Amino acid sequence: MSHPPDFTLPDVEDFDSPHALFAELRSHCPVAWTEDLGGFWAVTRHADACEVLEDWRRFTTRVQNVVPPVATTQRRPPLHLDPPDNIPYRSALLRFLTPARLAAWEPRVKAMVDEHLTPLLARGEGDICADFSFTLPIALLAEFFNLSPEAAEEIRTVGAEFNMALQRQDFETLRERSDALYNLAAALIADRQANPRPPEDDPVASLLAVRVKGEPLADELVLGALRQFLLVGIIAPTTFIGSMAMHLSRHPEHHAELREDPALVPVALEELLRLYTPYRGFARTATKDTTIGGCPVHSGDPVAVVFTAANRDPEVFPDPASYRLDRTARDLLTFGRGAHMCPGAPLARLLLREVLAQLTARTGRLEALAAPEMTRWPEYGPLSLPLRLHPLES
Repeated sequence: MSHPPDFTLPDVEDFDSPHALFAELRSHCPVAWTEDLGGFWAVTRHADACEVLEDWRRFTTRVQNVVPPVATTQRRPPLHLDPPDNIPYRSALLRFLTPARLAAWEPRVKAMVDEHLTPLLARGEGDICADFSFTLPIALLAEFFNLSPEAAEEIRTVGAEFNMALQRQDFETLRERSDALYNLAAALIADRQANPRPPEDDPVASLLAVRVKGEPLADELVLGALRQFLLVGIIAPTTFIGSMAMHLSRHPEHHAELREDPALVPVALEELLRLYTPYRGFARTATKDTTIGGCPVHSGDPVAVVFTAANRDPEVFPDPASYRLDRTARDLLTFGRGAHMCPGAPLARLLLREVLAQLTARTGRLEALAAPEMTRWPEYGPLSLPLRLHPLES
């Protein structure tokens, strides 16, 4: 089914232009069709986004779950499965993200951020993405999944190359790097099978120990799940840390406020997660002819839930483009909603909170040395951001 296009995607974007486009769509065409990236509906209002995310029977994740469609190989649970099939994979991971487990992670995360930030601070300038946020999430993933140093370094390299290929729409390299990620995940599974670990101590062992009606999870789905966990944990923190740094460079008064009152860091992080949501292209597929916000949508149509737009909906967040720490509404969609809400959100928040705390406590101010190189769909945020990190005044 074809639709007359309501908008086209720009060839060039900057840090602010996606938000301008989404504000225009929200106010004039909140469920908008484009022929770009294979064709999809962009859902930009908060209420409509929640409707799509929560009604998995009407909007399935089994067909296309991201815009542009980049899945070139087998299914990757839990994102590629609807309830109840996705639940065992989520449960195998969530057991490691209880409040008690997260409390034990706090000193380890603090040490990781310190280790990766200190060299950048010593130099006084560098690319916050290439020199910090590309490596930090890998360190956390390596420890979380009990990876060897060699495997962690390989995932860092392959993950960065995958992301760059995605941004440049280089689908041949994308397929190659996707295969490489599968090979890394397969090697990790083979190691756990050869050298078993207690399921309560290791996420991979936990996946392998799951039983559904007495049967283990299918080998290819365990492989896909592990590959999914590894990749998502790399990309989103990388771009969002760049966005936080860009905001602080533009608003030294916000930087100073957090340095003077670190107790504000948690609420500031939530506001930054709202303003600079790193995903704009998670998608569903309509399972039947239906409507979203009164707009007819046909069976089989891809539907992109634009989290980056929904989190600036003025119906939910008054004065949506402003950084405000006095908001009472915190109904963020940054980590999704419903059956596919990101299971790793608590650990991601812990990492990002510590990054924001140390960036503001250990620098006098941040100065952007050039305009950021931006990601494209499905992410939002800098791929590269050269910064000068001014020291604290003595």
